[in-house]
Amino acid sequence: MERIRTAVIGAGKMGAIHAKVCSQLDACRLVAVVDVDAAKAESLARQYDCRALTDADRLDDVQAVTIAAPTTTHADLACRFIERGVAVMIEKPLACSVEEGRRIVALAQRRNIVVAVGHSERCNPVVQAMKRLKIEPRFIEAHRISPYPFRSMDVGVVLDVMIHDIDIILSLAAAGVRKVDAVGVNVIGDHEDICNARIMFDNGCVANVTASRLALKTERKVRVFSRQAYLSLDFLKKEGLVIKADPNVDVVQWIREQQQTGDFDFSGVNWPDLLHIEQLEIADAEPLRLEQEAFLAAVAGHAERPEVTAEEGLAALACAEQILASVKQHKW
Repeated sequence: MERIRTAVIGAGKMGAIHAKVCSQLDACRLVAVVDVDAAKAESLARQYDCRALTDADRLDDVQAVTIAAPTTTHADLACRFIERGVAVMIEKPLACSVEEGRRIVALAQRRNIVVAVGHSERCNPVVQAMKRLKIEPRFIEAHRISPYPFRSMDVGVVLDVMIHDIDIILSLAAAGVRKVDAVGVNVIGDHEDICNARIMFDNGCVANVTASRLALKTERKVRVFSRQAYLSLDFLKKEGLVIKADPNVDVVQWIREQQQTGDFDFSGVNWPDLLHIEQLEIADAEPLRLEQEAFLAAVAGHAERPEVTAEEGLAALACAEQILASVKQHKW
């Protein structure tokens, strides 16, 4: 099987991770690393025995590229490669603005080129396990907090980290966004460092999302309420609990029967013992590896689409812009 010739643009933290993953995959051959900083490009290229370049236009022998450069460069770089018929994986967010994102999507559709967006949390084994449950959520609550990362300082916490949960929530809700209310504040830089948003969907689903890069600990948790089940998920620990509705019907009946007696003492009941609680079955997999494998499978024609399409990346970006507009409206 012919291996897909690929390159990574950007030799920073994310570029280094993508380069490592690509160097380990049988489906592709890493031929170059590109960065405007020649020393960074050369250092990374030496690790993976490939070329080091400072100009992306000199990549004339690739079939796919991963763009892990600053967000401000995404649209220009992506469009240049799409025009040349090269498939593109773009680290999240898709672009700096919805307008730029639409330009990428429109060009990719016109040229029939595979474009994926690096919302790697969609490939988190916890999210993959949750997807298999096929639930219809009514309420979603997400918390993604951490100490200041000292990276991605060109964007605020919404486009830096909250957008991961926005993408997951949009895929779960599977409906249009009806209304967004949000508050946020910048403490360290020029952009918001903490934000809370409430997203209401056309189908009645509601999501409450909090992101912060001012916390003293790292936490990535999601709770989902649905007709089928209640889920409590921890993306960081890669674990989750599921309380399904149907197996707990007998519990409700038992409670009603005891209440009718009028003299049952519920204080001695251990509530968790009554519930049918399942540990979510979670595979041990590296999200960025799954992300790249899905992208390369789509490029090779072995899959219909990558894990997160350009259209889905655009939807997440549009929702993020609505949140930022609401933050600006409610500026303190």
